Amino acid sequence: MTPQTKASSHDRIDEPWTRVRAGLFSQIGQDNFKNWIEPLVFLGADAGVGRFAAPTAFIGTWVQRTYGDTLRMLFCREGLPVSRLDFAVAQTPVPAMRVVPSAGSASPAASSAAASSPAPSPAVAATGGANEVDLPASPLDGRCTFDNFVVGRPNELAHAAAHRVAEGVAEGGTVTFNPLFLYGGVGLGKTHLMHAIAWEVRQRNPEARVLYLSAEQFMYRFVSALRFKEMHGFKEMFRSVDMLMVDDVQFISGKDSTQEEFFHTFNALIEQQKQIIISADRAPGEIDGLEDRIKSRLQWGLVVDLHPTDYELRLGILQAKAEAHLEQHPGVVVGSGVMEFLAHRISSNVRVLEGALNRLFAYASLVGREINLDMTQECLADILRASERKVTIDEILRKVADHYTLRMSDLLSARRARQVARPRQVAMYLAKTLTSKSLPEIGRRFGGRDHTTVIHAVRKIEELRTTDAQIAEDVELLRRMLEA
Repeated sequence: MTPQTKASSHDRIDEPWTRVRAGLFSQIGQDNFKNWIEPLVFLGADAGVGRFAAPTAFIGTWVQRTYGDTLRMLFCREGLPVSRLDFAVAQTPVPAMRVVPSAGSASPAASSAAASSPAPSPAVAATGGANEVDLPASPLDGRCTFDNFVVGRPNELAHAAAHRVAEGVAEGGTVTFNPLFLYGGVGLGKTHLMHAIAWEVRQRNPEARVLYLSAEQFMYRFVSALRFKEMHGFKEMFRSVDMLMVDDVQFISGKDSTQEEFFHTFNALIEQQKQIIISADRAPGEIDGLEDRIKSRLQWGLVVDLHPTDYELRLGILQAKAEAHLEQHPGVVVGSGVMEFLAHRISSNVRVLEGALNRLFAYASLVGREINLDMTQECLADILRASERKVTIDEILRKVADHYTLRMSDLLSARRARQVARPRQVAMYLAKTLTSKSLPEIGRRFGGRDHTTVIHAVRKIEELRTTDAQIAEDVELLRRMLEA
């Protein structure tokens, strides 16, 4: 067969598959496409059988059962009457077909060269080396590196710990604090640090197998493996990594079967001296619905709290982001006092802060105005209104627990001892007077209590404030701290 004949034969195989991929991409969405379809290599169709190479049996079986009917329909539409699909596990790593992972990605049919290129798959950007396609992980954000992380007092310990873990894994081992557990509120940098660790490890040691995903994705893959009897492939996938990173682990609370598998995966990786990094919105002991044995293991290593940002840290973040914006919009002028104003007024979380800055620069570049205080207040009126100081129940629980030297879990527990019950009543009183939450909502947040319990607590503290000077002083001090 001449080279020209070979080329035309390959084109006859590749072109229908490119169009089938495009059709599937539009039907199942970018994330599913990147996780399940992109690692496949189409080997051709013969006697009504479409043949594929897959990196693992788990992926092949999942695609067969989930997208098999859709694939057969799309092949028939392209003139290939495929009635059966066959997935063989490749003996060597299968080169993935490239798809641009940006939010505005074009479909796989946008470039025939991209469809046949054996480039590493960006869909598994958290993995590295030749084993990339074995781990259908979540994509990493290229902006979330250590270089782009602004360090201040509220997050310096978390940053130092994350950096040390990245160095340890990159050198082929673990650190003394394994697992590393990062927790804090929304927009304080947990996910940024996790992405930064993965990028650092990938840069220092491209052969390291790093798997980063959310707890929800872990649960989804576990349920799918259970449903299609592919638990062996699931276990093999999650227990063969050098570093497992699970974001927002609080989402597996109350999911007994998922917690069981997470527990065994955790133990298997620790026994192999592989690094585990976990994040959540609360400390391990404060996550309701999480098994005690998992809470215990999550506290084996180092538990780090990312505290709410202070004024100096917010100002540092704004200045760093503004410098990057000025490089992209060199004609924009920023007046004095704007960054300080934003750092003072927007204290909820860093994402809101960055969004406000993005809007300011977009507005200024489009209308050709200087970013001054008047324009800032006009452009960000809705954000500034929404960012007025709002006290949350989580803040109240934390402040009350600190004030009375208790744990938040004590306030949420069923304990009725006076040294716990009275602070709990104070917290309920503050939740009722400082937030807009309803009585049933407050009761649910306090360990699933009834609204009548909240009413009793509020009335009790109102009564004690007039007769007990210590209670009156505690309530006033806590109120001032929360409203500051």
